[in-house]
Amino acid sequence: MSGLRKRWLATAVVAGVGAGLAVAAMPAAASGTPAHVRGGETVPVYSYEDAVRESVWVQTTLDNDRDGVPDKVAVDITRPRAAVKVPVILEASPYYSCCGRGNESELKQYDANGVITKQPLFYDNFFVPRGYAFVAADIAGTNRSTGCMDVGGREEVLSAKAVVDWLNGRAKATYADGSPAVATRWTNGRTGMIGKSWDGSVANGVAATGVEGLETIVPISAISSWYDYQRYNGVLRVEDYPEYLHRVVNGRPAGVCDTVVKELDEGSDDATGNYNAYWAERDFRPDARRVHASVLIAHGLNDTNVTTTQFARWWERLNGPKKMWLAQQGHVDPFDIRRAEWVDTLHRWFDRWLQGLRNGIDREPAVTIETAPGTWVNERSWPAPAAKPAKVALGNGDGVTGTLGGKVNGGSRTWTDNPELSEAAAVASPNAAVPGRVAFLSAPLTQPVRISGTPTVTLKVQVDKPTTELTARLVDYGTATRVNYEGRGEGITTLATESCWGASAPFDDACYRDTAEDVVTSDHAVITRGWQDAAHRVSLRFVTPLQPGRWYSVTVPLQPTDQRIAAGHVLGLILQAGDNEYSTPQSTGATVRLDLRGSSLSLPLVGKLPVPGATAPAVPAGDASPKRVAPPRFQPLLPGEVRPAPTA
Repeated sequence: MSGLRKRWLATAVVAGVGAGLAVAAMPAAASGTPAHVRGGETVPVYSYEDAVRESVWVQTTLDNDRDGVPDKVAVDITRPRAAVKVPVILEASPYYSCCGRGNESELKQYDANGVITKQPLFYDNFFVPRGYAFVAADIAGTNRSTGCMDVGGREEVLSAKAVVDWLNGRAKATYADGSPAVATRWTNGRTGMIGKSWDGSVANGVAATGVEGLETIVPISAISSWYDYQRYNGVLRVEDYPEYLHRVVNGRPAGVCDTVVKELDEGSDDATGNYNAYWAERDFRPDARRVHASVLIAHGLNDTNVTTTQFARWWERLNGPKKMWLAQQGHVDPFDIRRAEWVDTLHRWFDRWLQGLRNGIDREPAVTIETAPGTWVNERSWPAPAAKPAKVALGNGDGVTGTLGGKVNGGSRTWTDNPELSEAAAVASPNAAVPGRVAFLSAPLTQPVRISGTPTVTLKVQVDKPTTELTARLVDYGTATRVNYEGRGEGITTLATESCWGASAPFDDACYRDTAEDVVTSDHAVITRGWQDAAHRVSLRFVTPLQPGRWYSVTVPLQPTDQRIAAGHVLGLILQAGDNEYSTPQSTGATVRLDLRGSSLSLPLVGKLPVPGATAPAVPAGDASPKRVAPPRFQPLLPGEVRPAPTA
């Protein structure tokens, strides 16, 4: 057991033994330093069991349920019972009653009077004794809030912003009995937002408003553009997705939000896949310049739910203090990957930006990356500064399997769309002819290489229909021990043991099931994927149909990644048209002709690919059975949902 882990577990045991050992609320030290600050960090001095627990309703400026009354946001608070004003850790979520939070899907629990007793996750257990308040807000239209959920839209973001305004004295709130609730009596207004998936997306959206008092955000596996979450460059991910998400989290009586649901259906415009005003409202990236909060991002490099474009395009636009963790898992919270180190990072991050303690975390390397199972490195920036654009030619090879690298030569490939071809079958047996896909392989690597950033593949194509989906995958062919992100836990296994992270009370303990990294030895792995609707090649805002018989250049952006490929391995590029696993193609059955001379792969590369031979190397066939990595097409995952167990 590491010294750091011993430290946290010892703190948890002392703080969670019971009421008899709970430390009473303490006054500020004579020096003016709060009692909860010692040795440059916050320490647990306030009683968790005796903390103030209260529920209030914050008034917003909106009325999208059209009842003539301003919408109200239900807010549940746990804070020290102390004569000191404390900063706030805020998680605004749609999931508190429908789906739960964390690996154990915890829900809010209330007493007979409707006052909060149990908050999900460990944030209140750990941070309240250390001089923070924890606030859990039900975003508009969910759980106990009024209004209507508009799935990433103005109502959602401004309902959470209203809570920040209330914490800073700029909005009104009441208790259940109608009496006023004044936050500035107990908080200094300094607020940090945190959350995984949809919750983290709300944090991104609120930060993009530039609201005063929001000092930091911690978006985990979070969305920065809802268009990119529900579309892949014009390709429809799944039909009626916004309406589906609304129905799942809706907390309002039947019929109240029918108008909003209709607006979701019409605005999202499944018929064209265009980026329009509806999606622009749900795109936080253009407003990254308004973000004055510091940002701590955590994301899985193999997240097939909230894909890596979401963190990468947000990260590159942020100009303030920022830090990032990148793991090899899928849609997994770092608390369930590297628990002790994550809690330590989170503690120091909030101490720095909410308590004002200059602990040096903002001067440490900005990026922490998992390079292989259990192996982490710290780097000063991302993508890797040493990564340079490398244009890789697509060679003809033996006429079946092409080559990657070397000089540009001639040749072509023709295939007919087969959208039912699974990813597993598409990437298996790259040396064989497989209907519906074409494959290109590098020579065996003579030295390790690193792909760090956003690869793209530019394809010169003829298509016999007005459009088609184009799908690209990069594959690492070579035996290695890898994080099993294709498994049910997306790279983790939940154990039977528990560890405790903070103080416990009879009604809310701080103990959570331990997890371990799920690893597998495999002969290949898909390292990134990309999709593009050919008719959106000019712009995502409108469709430009293709004319049969004409050649077009279409660039397919792949998902940003950071992967090391070992010497002796082979890099593969697999091309398809439609992909029913990850999307809902609107045009299928096209025949695609690819001109190799006019096509190329662009890699953000550290190192160099070897010059290929005349033909591609032979690689093992691999397992062609479906892996169910993608969210099931007609039962899409919620942004925070656990993948169901595979069916036989």
